[in-house]
Amino acid sequence: MNPLEMRFAGSVKVEADASRRIKGYAIVFNSLSVDLGGFREIIMPSAVDRTLSEAMDVRALVDHDSSKVIGRTRAGTLSLRKDKSGLRVDIDPADTTTGRDILELVRRGDITGMSFAFRTLTDEWRMEDGEAIREVHDMTISEVSIVTFPAYQDTSVEVQARSLEVAQRSLREFKQSAKGKSIDWLRKVHRQRMAS
Repeated sequence: MNPLEMRFAGSVKVEADASRRIKGYAIVFNSLSVDLGGFREIIMPSAVDRTLSEAMDVRALVDHDSSKVIGRTRAGTLSLRKDKSGLRVDIDPADTTTGRDILELVRRGDITGMSFAFRTLTDEWRMEDGEAIREVHDMTISEVSIVTFPAYQDTSVEVQARSLEVAQRSLREFKQSAKGKSIDWLRKVHRQRMAS
């Protein structure tokens, strides 16, 4: 099974009316990420289709903390909708300490970021201007989070670090011995390493 990865993306906003809902984009399509440790990434529109078509049980969390659940698709308190820009979320946070706190922090503008956790099923790699670019075409999304910073919780750091380490090692080897090797070689090696 592919490791769990997390990415920071998008922004959050709270509606101005009394609906107490948090809305924003957890994923922005066709947008090149910042450097993720030797490669950059683009989430393609098709990447979210499996999660939506299979009605996967996705949770909305605060800072990727599973003890701070503020929504869930199966409970009807989190909805996910794909549009031309990305994956839009609509969260109806519970009237709990966590729910009230995050609602107020977002409303005040203290917290504006979103992140998501996923497992890659299909990706493609290419070199562009000497830089490795990964396009994610299919994935399963397990959670969306409202985050203060694009930071990873300790429980996920090891998995994230492994994912980045594997990609960086594959890329280094590709750059060092690129003669006669194609980007297909890089894809194959990376997938083998991620599976092990």
